[in-house]
Amino acid sequence: MTLEAFRKELAYPRTSIQLCLLGIVGGISAATLIILFRLCIEWLQLLYLTEVDNFAELSPIHRLIMPVIAAVAIIFIAYLTGFKHYRMGIPFVIHRVKHYFGQIPTRTTINQFIGGTIALASGFSVGREGPSVHLGAAGSSFFGQWLKLPYNSIRILSGCGIAAGISASFNTPFAAVIFVMEVVLREYKIHIFIPIMLAAACGSVMTRLVFGSTHELSFIQFNEFSHWIYLYLILCGIVLGGLASVFNNSLMHIIRGFNRFNMIKRLLIAGAVTGVVGFYLPEALGAHFGNTDSLISNQQYSVLIAVLVAKFILTIVAIGLGVPGGVMGPVFVIGMLSGALLSSPLGLFMVDSSELTGSFSLLGMAGLMAAVVHAPLAALSAVMELSFSPELILPAILVIVPAYVTSTQYLGNSSIFIRQLDYQKLPYTTSPVLESLQKTGVLAVMDNEFQLFKDAEKSKILAFLQDAPTHPVVHCTDSNIDIEYALVHFNVSLEKNSEALIYTKIKGVSGQATLAEVYEILQASRDGAVFVFNHVPADIIGVITWHKLRNYLHQAIY
Repeated sequence: MTLEAFRKELAYPRTSIQLCLLGIVGGISAATLIILFRLCIEWLQLLYLTEVDNFAELSPIHRLIMPVIAAVAIIFIAYLTGFKHYRMGIPFVIHRVKHYFGQIPTRTTINQFIGGTIALASGFSVGREGPSVHLGAAGSSFFGQWLKLPYNSIRILSGCGIAAGISASFNTPFAAVIFVMEVVLREYKIHIFIPIMLAAACGSVMTRLVFGSTHELSFIQFNEFSHWIYLYLILCGIVLGGLASVFNNSLMHIIRGFNRFNMIKRLLIAGAVTGVVGFYLPEALGAHFGNTDSLISNQQYSVLIAVLVAKFILTIVAIGLGVPGGVMGPVFVIGMLSGALLSSPLGLFMVDSSELTGSFSLLGMAGLMAAVVHAPLAALSAVMELSFSPELILPAILVIVPAYVTSTQYLGNSSIFIRQLDYQKLPYTTSPVLESLQKTGVLAVMDNEFQLFKDAEKSKILAFLQDAPTHPVVHCTDSNIDIEYALVHFNVSLEKNSEALIYTKIKGVSGQATLAEVYEILQASRDGAVFVFNHVPADIIGVITWHKLRNYLHQAIY
């Protein structure tokens, strides 16, 4: 199969071998980048730690200055790449997927890789899922841009990279697929599902080959409990929904409050705050699950409360002031701590409630993530896979639903990603018509049985139209400045002395474009056509008329 045939097949919104192959390639490329990212974090930490994420072994003075030095390094990288390219993370990727078909700028990717590595290695309270999403989308969509594939397939390829990135980062292929569909793409289509599933599988296989097949929360044992506790889970969900609303509101207050400071000052403040808290409470540094579990196992509730408050502050400061990293990792840790604390009142009704602490820490993670990110299904699948405990599904639902409803309906809280996008004025919505048309490339609908005349006489064009009236006729005029194309058709008006032919100037779109671009050009006049070119406007390969586009819009679908 030639590359042109490969591109044309990808222009159709349907499952195909070509699309599956694209998912595999995108998954492998994204997973490779994420594995390299994780290895860089570990390598950097092992330069000054004997065990990854064990910041407690550092002296207090080292914990104080380490985040500040890291902030300076992040600023230096941003200076080299250009401060205007310091845009990254999940909200930025959602914006690029919705309005730029998932194409990620190279300089923002460099910032995310190096800056994310430094931030995660130095104890900032950020998660690696933000860089994983950004790097995964960039690593996979690069191939689509390089091969000049249709934009609709590049968007799917970007989703494949995100799924592979999350899967490679956490070894959670199912949760990665759900996250992409629920948070990033926000749609469920079979032809999109299949390649994203393949990409997530590739990410999981590759990360298991490098880091082993262990799950990050497999050390937490989920213990079954009496059914009467199910009623208490609903109350826990309500509390977690309230906590999620406080978290999102606090984070947005930090973002707005420090907006008057430039990026250099914001990052230095984030480093100083992290250093001061780490000086007194090293357990609050980073976003590692293992350290949190050891705290929960000791059941020293005063320490848990102190770490919870410190982690809450460090997270909103780091994310709100622009430290490159994700919000979901620390939200998981805050959820674990909150869940463990919510299990303590059960000790009033039970002889020994300690065996429920681990179970409630998992449920706290699920409820808080669902309410903060507004992704209940992704939260459920993530916690289930991370802990390798399918038996928590029913209890988790009883926590997730009240947490989500409380957060959205009663407290008016929306997804933290959406709130960040609104504040940054980054568009992330499209009309239903454009969203539908963006799924199909122009190569799938264009009429390639057109006739092109270059500076031809009207008699020749008239003769052709009389012999083949159904074929589009395009007239090309090559001036010294530019090449112009016009659609030629019979003049059916009854006016006297009118010309036999009408020439309607038409615009061109790239062969990578989707039908949405065609619609935006033709919707005002509800008439005319556009020409499709391969690489340059002089290389015309097809024509799409308004009539053909309208028929596509009105065709029945299953």
